[in-house]
Amino acid sequence: MTQPRIALVTGGNKGIGLEIARQLAQAGLCVVIGARDTGRGAEAAARLAEGGLEASWVRLNLNEPKTLAAAAAHLTAEHGRLDVLINNAGIFDFEDAVPSKASIEAVRRVMEVNFIGTLAVTQAMLPLVRAAEKGRIVNVSTSLASLTLNGDPTSTYYSQQFIGYNASKAALNMLTVQLHEELKESGVKVNSVSPGFVKTDLTGYGTMTPQEGARLPVQYALGGEGSGAFVEPDGITPW
Repeated sequence: MTQPRIALVTGGNKGIGLEIARQLAQAGLCVVIGARDTGRGAEAAARLAEGGLEASWVRLNLNEPKTLAAAAAHLTAEHGRLDVLINNAGIFDFEDAVPSKASIEAVRRVMEVNFIGTLAVTQAMLPLVRAAEKGRIVNVSTSLASLTLNGDPTSTYYSQQFIGYNASKAALNMLTVQLHEELKESGVKVNSVSPGFVKTDLTGYGTMTPQEGARLPVQYALGGEGSGAFVEPDGITPW
């Protein structure tokens, strides 16, 4: 009997992350929701399970290395591999702003989670991803990470100047580029995916639902041979 593919979705207890988890489970994957909060993680997994989907949860705080090691040990014991890693967890800080006005502490918090935390969880899970037959890593990014669009006065994103958040996601894109290069002989595919302008607790506004925003990350998690790309719903995004 064919074993189901295993997927870990960080920050999978709400918003886009929960919808990514739901759609992956609907596609037949065994989904593990990574959540900082015990109650929210358990509740999210229970909601999916109530719908007949195979889902569980694990405590995962990108700022607490011991939770990353414990989660990796749990996945190793339970499954021995990780077919899909969705690096979805991230924060936005409303004290972030243009470079001259942004709170340095806010910028530090955002960078610690969105980049350093994501790098840390990726390092923790990489041996499991390498153990999969066709490993996939999807870094949930944003068009605000594009240096090209940030510097283009005609771009919709030109006026959205949040030095901490934009820089953290640009750094995340660098992780995609370098992981792609490091893993290109391994069969593991790595991509940065911008879901689109989704209304979530993180943004508070947007033009897409979380269900719509989950579609592209799920598409790249489920298949395709491409790697090292930065994509959004309209196509390739310039770095």
